[in-house]
Amino acid sequence: MIIHDGYENLNLKNPVVTMGIFDGVHSGHRTLIDHLVSRARKVGGEAAVVTFNPHPRLVLPGKKEGLTFLSTMEEKKKLLEESLIDHLIIIRFDKVLSNLEAKDFIKQILVDKIGMKHFIIGYDHHFGKSRRGDLKILRKCGELYDFVVEQVSEVSGPGGIISSTAIREALLSGRLEEANTWLGYNYSLGGSVVEGRKLGRSLGFPTANVKPDDNFKLIPADGVYAVEVQLDNKILPGMLSIGFNPTVNKNPDRKSIEVHIFDFEGELYNQYIKIIFRFRMRNELRFDNLDQLTEQMKLDKQQALSLLT
Repeated sequence: MIIHDGYENLNLKNPVVTMGIFDGVHSGHRTLIDHLVSRARKVGGEAAVVTFNPHPRLVLPGKKEGLTFLSTMEEKKKLLEESLIDHLIIIRFDKVLSNLEAKDFIKQILVDKIGMKHFIIGYDHHFGKSRRGDLKILRKCGELYDFVVEQVSEVSGPGGIISSTAIREALLSGRLEEANTWLGYNYSLGGSVVEGRKLGRSLGFPTANVKPDDNFKLIPADGVYAVEVQLDNKILPGMLSIGFNPTVNKNPDRKSIEVHIFDFEGELYNQYIKIIFRFRMRNELRFDNLDQLTEQMKLDKQQALSLLT
């Protein structure tokens, strides 16, 4: 996969194009992209995905509070590379682009700059100024500028249509296994290990406090999880707590993300780790004392080891 920052001087061969944010690159997205790649191979062209950075919602008017995404741009690149596309075209999204009418975007960028010959659109895709671009406008432009338009149907799971919004809601409500099924892989969160209160060490469960590397990366619902931790090239089992530590924090002011890696010795401060969420075991609880907390952590470890093996 060749990554292009912008759309100048591309020189693509008979490009078959799809476009979107692809937050999480979930199983619904991959069905669309699989069709894109298949079509490109059949017509002797190249499969090109067009996406935008930063996310349009960070540029367009509206509330930013509580805004979260399933994937960072770097994660998105890796996931898209696995899909066997030929080109990833990342277009900078700014206020000028946001005011470009859909038909002008099609002509000036997709046709004139990228050289699009075939466009694959998702089941509910809208683009351009005020999101007025749709299948109808694409087909009209296809007749004018000589490109073919195909629409791919939605992909449904047991809970309905698979979408980034539905997956975010599942993660935030504690339905981790459902979210992972829709994603087609286990949700993950990367960050640096920072210094904490060191309480876990005194209880026999030393923890690494994780500071996410992206302010908009979604943090799953509070609770205790069985996880895998990627450290360098190793995958290590562990358990993770997200929440406010109500047993020891009587006046909590900040949520923490703390992971205990089983049978691990060594310092992790300032190191980058990746948390892979496998199972959600329970809600965060308040205990009457540290002894009760310690006993529960022993039970949590047993359950996590059972789930992960």
